[in-house]
Parts: sequence; structure tokens; C-alpha cells
Amino acid sequence: MTEKANAHIFVCTNKTEPECLGRMLFGTSKLYAADVLSVKSGDLLFLLNVNSDVLYGIFRAKSDGRQNIVPEAWKGKYPYQVEVEPIGNVQAVKDAKKALQKSGVEWHKPLSASMAERLLTSFSYEDSEYLKETKEKWGLLTPQKVNNRQTSFAKAIGELEEKPPFEATTLWDYPRQRYGKTPKGNNKYPGVTPAFIIWNMIQRYTEPGDLVLDPMCGSGTTADVCKEERREVICYDISPTRPDIMQNDSRKIPLPDNHVDMIFVDSPYGDNIRYNENLDCIGKISSETETFYEELDKVMSECHRVLKSGKVIGWLIGDQWVKKKFTPVGFKVYQRLSKYFETVDIICVVRRGQASHTGLWYNRARRFNFFLRGFKYLFIMRKPSEEPEKQEKRAVKWAFYERNRSKVNSS
Repeated sequence: MTEKANAHIFVCTNKTEPECLGRMLFGTSKLYAADVLSVKSGDLLFLLNVNSDVLYGIFRAKSDGRQNIVPEAWKGKYPYQVEVEPIGNVQAVKDAKKALQKSGVEWHKPLSASMAERLLTSFSYEDSEYLKETKEKWGLLTPQKVNNRQTSFAKAIGELEEKPPFEATTLWDYPRQRYGKTPKGNNKYPGVTPAFIIWNMIQRYTEPGDLVLDPMCGSGTTADVCKEERREVICYDISPTRPDIMQNDSRKIPLPDNHVDMIFVDSPYGDNIRYNENLDCIGKISSETETFYEELDKVMSECHRVLKSGKVIGWLIGDQWVKKKFTPVGFKVYQRLSKYFETVDIICVVRRGQASHTGLWYNRARRFNFFLRGFKYLFIMRKPSEEPEKQEKRAVKWAFYERNRSKVNSS
């Protein structure tokens, strides 16, 4: 049976290349942590210098990808690392970006089987004793056979698991509820959380092994994402849908103070959805009443208690418009959260898969002059540190740009 092997391209610059090749260690920042942690011992690796436009190869992963193999490497700037060893002599391919583009290889993304096939043809490896000995094991191609799509290497390398984009702006959009080949929660569950939101949260604000809490876990999306990304996770719900979600009311969380590294909450937005039949469910209270926010305040207080100082909570919430009345649920929830937490940022998450997102409802919204809900808020908040930081005067240098008056006048 052919042994599985994946392929990855690491990136360096003129400044970082000597350390990569000198230490036989490839590394990256937290931005690509998930990609590095997916590297397994034996995977094929390549190194692209984006300054000199040279691609080095072929390397084999000597270790699994993990954090801080050599903590002092690159002065700690690239802590997600993998140890490597060359397969035969290290070779260099010049004009690499052009060659990669011509072969349809996207170097800034994980390599698919077909990309890795094409990439291998850029290197001459028939003279490598190591590859001759392991050719059957790895299913490596020779340049003469690269056009044969039904190769053992394609089967061995497989298509890599899809990952969401690492979001850089405050507008998050997503094509569907889940990503990858494995389910993340149940997309039939009422009000199911988009998995990519949780993925982005834990990539930014946690490390592998950190403990994540979801006190209103619903169908288990948070649990599935955390387990796949090697985070510890505790999930509660007032009406559990599966065995790994413990029964509990989020207004009283059975955990000690300062215990968890991150919290994610996708709370009810009011009584617009029938989540379950539990009479104590907050989702049975109308968001038009103050009682709804008082009950959520109890959840916020408990989250503040169990969250470690300086750590982050993400709270997903949407507004309500029903029977010609708008309720700014998001603003009201944010106001309550601000009593306990400091604001990191506010994200606008595009709403998809809504029952009202049909031609019929779009037509009604235009005819009767109302708006369908198009987004949710994701409030990213931080529990203040126990020791207050010294307030220093901030000096901000803004960049101002001259307007091109000639163009303005000519228009």
C-alpha cells in the first residue's frame, strides 16, 4: 500500500534564507500556523525565496510541524516550524514565480496533488539514490511520466483539506456553513454557527492546547473545529444535541475562575427561532423585552468570571425586524458586554442561508419598503488584565495624500 505524503511550499526572504538552509528548519508566523501544523514527518517540502525568485528543493519533513522547535530561530518571529532534510543535493530553480504560474502552481496556497505533480518536474532527481530507493514507497514521478494523471503519487498525496481564509478585514463572508471534508456541527440545526468564524477566532486568539469554552454550543460546531485544530474544548448547552456536549444552563457555568483561554458565544437573537423545548431557554424570551438582555447579562457575567485575564471572547449576534418594528439587538448586547470587557474589534458577518433570502422575500422588501437582515455582529472583546496598564499619551502620525487637482478640474 502506498504511504501517504503531502507537499508544501514554505516562503523565505534574502534575510531569512540563510537561517532556513543553515539550520535545516522552515518556519512561519501565526498567520500560516494551521498549514505548518498539518505538516507530517515524510512530507515533501520546497522553499521559495520571494526576493531572489528562487525555488529550492526537494526536501523531506524530518519532523511533524509544531511550535517552537528552535525558539530562538529568526529571533522568535516565526515560531511555527518543521525540521527538514534534503532529498539528494539541494537544487535551485530560477525565475520560480513565473515557472510556478506557468505550471498552474499557486505557491501561496496548500498544494493539491496535481500542483505537486507539476512542481516535481522542475527538479532533476533521477540521480538521487535516496529517491531511487523510495520511489515505490512514495510513488514519485519521473519527468517522462508526468502526463500520466493516474499516478501513484497523485493517489498518495491526495487533495489537501480545505481551510477557510485567514480574515484580514472587518467584513467576513463565507460561501457555506462548513469547510473541509468533515462536518462542523449540523447545518440543519436552527441558527447553526458558520464554522469559519470559530476557525478564524481560534487561529487569532489561541494556541494549540489552549482551552476554548462554548456555553451555548447548539449542534457542536465549536467542538468540531477545536478538535480538528488541536484545541481543548468544553461545550455546554441547555438542551444537548450529542454526547460530547454537556447539559448546562449558561447563566451558571460550572468552571473555576480564570480557567479558559477563549470563549465563543452564538446566543439567541430573541424568540424568532425555536431552538429546543426547554422552558428555561433564553431563546424563548422576546428581544423586544428588557428581560432578554437581563438574562444574557447573567451569561456575560459568568463568561467574565471563567475567562483568564487578557483573553478574548467572541459574541455573535444579529438584529431583529418583525411586524414593522426594528430592534437593535446587537447594540443592546454590545452595551451589556462593555460592562465586563474591553473592545478588541467589531466584525460584520454576512448572513447567508437565511429562510428569507429568496426571491419572494426580496420582492416583498422592495414593495413594502423594509430591509432583510444582511449581516450579524461579531463582537470581539477582551477581559481586562488584573493589573491596569499605564495610560501613555498616544502619538499617531497620519499619512495625508494630495488630491490630484488637475484630474478633479478636468472632470
